[in-house]
Formats: sequence, C-alpha cells, structure tokens
Amino acid sequence: MHCGKENHAKFRAHRLLLTFAAASSLHAAVFDITTFGAKGDGQTQNREAINKAIKAASAAGGGVVSVPAGNWVTGSLHLRSNVTLQIDRGAVLEASADPASYDVPEANEWNQYQDFGHSHFHNSLIWGENLENIAIIGGGRISGKALTRGERGAAGDKAIALKLCHNVLLRDISISNGGHFGLLATGVDNLTIDNVMIDTNRDGIDIDSCRNVRISNSSINSPNDDAITLKGTHALGVARASENITITNCLVSGFEIGSLLDGSYKHSVQKAPDRDGPTGRIKIGTESEGDFHNITISNIVFDTSRGLAFESVDGSHIEDVTVSNITMRNVSNAPIFIRLGSRMRAPNSPPIGSIKRIMISNVVAYDADPRYPSIISGIPGHDVEDITLRGIRIVSRGGFSLDTAAKQPADLVNSFFYRATGGVPPREPFDTPEREKEYPEPSMFGILPAYGFFIRHAKGIELQDIDVGFTKDDFRPAFVLDQVDGIDLQNCQAPKVSGVPTLVMMKAKKVKAHQFAGIPDFSIDADARTEK
Repeated sequence: MHCGKENHAKFRAHRLLLTFAAASSLHAAVFDITTFGAKGDGQTQNREAINKAIKAASAAGGGVVSVPAGNWVTGSLHLRSNVTLQIDRGAVLEASADPASYDVPEANEWNQYQDFGHSHFHNSLIWGENLENIAIIGGGRISGKALTRGERGAAGDKAIALKLCHNVLLRDISISNGGHFGLLATGVDNLTIDNVMIDTNRDGIDIDSCRNVRISNSSINSPNDDAITLKGTHALGVARASENITITNCLVSGFEIGSLLDGSYKHSVQKAPDRDGPTGRIKIGTESEGDFHNITISNIVFDTSRGLAFESVDGSHIEDVTVSNITMRNVSNAPIFIRLGSRMRAPNSPPIGSIKRIMISNVVAYDADPRYPSIISGIPGHDVEDITLRGIRIVSRGGFSLDTAAKQPADLVNSFFYRATGGVPPREPFDTPEREKEYPEPSMFGILPAYGFFIRHAKGIELQDIDVGFTKDDFRPAFVLDQVDGIDLQNCQAPKVSGVPTLVMMKAKKVKAHQFAGIPDFSIDADARTEK
C-alpha cells in the first residue's frame, strides 16, 4: 500500500512538472521582428533586423522570434540556442538575391571528400552550429528562389543548415526552392521533422551523420535530386554513424518544381540530372563513409520518382534496416536498389563496407521503368548479406529483350555512365559489367537481362511472396541470380513469354525454391548455369 501511495505521488509530481513545462513554453518571451525594424514589403533587406531579434531572444535566456504575415527578404540568419523561429501563416522568409547578404562559407579542410554544399554551412539562409533546444515552426514558408544549387561562391546555397546541434524541431513549415538542400543536418542529434512540405530543385532533406531522428507526416518534391537522404560524409572530419532513425507517413515525388505546393502535381517537363528521369526518392548512402544503423522506413508513397536505394560505396556498414508499407507509381528506375561498391571517397583508404540485415516488406510498385529491375548487388569478394524481401508486387512497363540488353543502344543508356556516341559492341546479355568504383545508380549497369530481380554477389537472401509482372511482353527472365550463395525463393510468381526462362542461375549455390509458380520445387547446392 505504501509503495502504491509513493508511486501515485511520483506520478502526480511528474504531471505537475509537465504542466509547468507546457505553461512555461506558452508564456515564453516573444520577440516580434517588426520591433527591430523589419519590414515585410518584399523589398527591404531584413537580415540585420531579424538577427537582432534572434540575439535578443537568446540574451533573455530563450524565447520565440515571431515572423508575422508578410514577405521578408533576408540573407543569412544565425540561429541561437533556446530560440524558436516562428514563421506565421502568411509569412514568407524570402532569400535575398544579393550575395553580400550571406555569410561566407567557412573553411573545411575535408571538403575534397564530399560536395561543396556538404562541406559548408554558414553560407545558408538559416544556419546554426553547436546549438541546443532550437525550433523552426509556425505554418509559414521559406522561399529560396535566389539560392544557388551548390555552386562555389558567396551566395547562399541552402535553405536551412545545422551542424553539431541537438534537440531540434522543424514543424508545420514549407520550403520552396531550397538551393542545394532544403535542410542539411550534419552531426545533429534528437531531431524531429514533422508536417513539413518541401518543393525544391535539389535535395529536400539530407540527414548526415545524425542520431535519434524522426521524420513524419511530410511531403517532399524534388524532381532533380533526392527527396530524403541519409548520408555519412567526412564533413565533420570523422566518420560518424547515422543511427536510430525513423521515416514514416511521408510522400516523396518528382513532379514539376512548385507543383506540390500549388497542388497541381504536374509531371515534370524539366530535364532530370541524367537519363533515369525524375529523382525524388528515399535513399541511404552515396556519401557513405559513416555507418548506418537501426533505421525504419514505413508508410511511404513514392510518386513519379526513382525507387528505394541503399548504397554503401565509401566504406560504411548499412545494418539493421526495416522497410514496410511502401507504394510506388511511375517509377523512373529500379523500385529497389541495394548496392555495395568501392568508390572509397574517404581518407585513409578505408576497407570496403557491408550491407546486411535488411528487411523490406509490403511493397507495391506500378509502372516501373523496364530498363532496370530491382537490384541487389555487391562486388567480387564482398557480398551483400542477409536480405529479406516479403510481400513485394512490382509491375514494369516491359517491352525489352535479351537482345536489347546485349546491344545496349546508346539512346537507352544513361549518358552519365556511358559516353559513347553510338551503339556499343554487342556482348553476351548476361555479361553485366561490375563497375565497382563508379557512382551508384541502377543505370550504372545499363539495361539488365532481367525484368524482375537481378541479384549478384549476395548471400543469405530470402524472397517470399514475390509477384513481378509487366504490362507489355518482356522477353527477359524474371529473375537472374549471378554468384549468389544461399537464396530461398518462396511463393514467387512471374509471367513469362513462351520460350523465355523464368529463372536464370549462374555460379549460384544453395538455391531453394518452394511454390514458385511454373517451376517444380528444387534445391541445388552448386550450379554453373541453369535456366528454369
């Protein structure tokens, strides 16, 4: 009885503490930027006035900097600890077109290991470094039309850049044309992004070497680059892991820029960065020196974009990732792309990384680009390991053949990787180049000899309840297994054209199939080349 009373007293004390904290937040000091001389007329340069308001809030021990309705032109704004930037509905923070209104990019001795935009933070519209307890909220908009796309120079190149901060909240805001990044968070811990809309010309959200991150209920449109990306650069001078991250209840897309925010959702007529078409996806990696651990991605809609991509090419270990409840339409390259490579864009020649313990379930993809099936690919001597795919339904446009894969016509191959002026010489259709050190994209291999799944240099793979198909006859096998060590195929379905095998195995071993439509159950220990 005594313990019960003691626990009840503790509970009441905890409730009182929460009530007091909420009341304190509601009564935080408010610093209206107009009292510091800011004018929302779309012409006045307000950088100095807004920074004065932020500084005053900080000097008071914390508070809310209020940006009321209006169009507020500004350059670099320097966030401070314990300060909330509240951009009210009807308010627009407009990036100044004057390069002199931005802070100069700070020095970074490690900038040769990642893009310029990843290496510098101060030359942004809104930036903060080594801060705690900060927020950007309010329902208003950040407009970065004047921001650059990451070119070197003094002009601002990001909407929001945060470095080595913790306890950060972004909620109920929108960003249009965010420059190189709508949000770049590097070395940020305890980061919450909720109900955010980003409609931009390059990356929407880049989470680089961060821990304890929650991204939810957000929509990101980025036809020319990735929507949400987890990265592990060397921008901090060390390889720092990205871990304990959730991404849920979001839309990622590659519609025409601006058509997410205005609600028109136009298919992009703008040129994509390569021949893969609109980007707008969720990706782990490319810049991948730092590891990626303990990540969940769930309840995501991909529309008019590339598919899901996991890429370790600079030495990182991607481990313990679950993906569930994904729908995709109008997929502009591989619906699922898992790539272990050896680009090694990192100092001190790190060893090749790994990808293991990945589970992807309940995925529906319709109208996928037929050039690129879903791909799971390591490199010689370094397998992708322990990958489980369950409940996958993919329908591609079809219409290709093994002859197409062998000839690789230049007009169907991504010119970013192939700079031939005409068709390349024919080759054996299953002789797919390794391209170990190249930038990872599904198109790096050209048109592949499978329409459903191409799996190479992999072991411990499970495919269960997999259904692949096409809307136009495709004269390639549904599945190609090349140098696979251990794969279990259960309850798989794949239509086929007469005379074309469903499954091709090359140097595959420990292959088991059960309830594979059209193929009797089998188990083989080793195989040089078999078609079924």
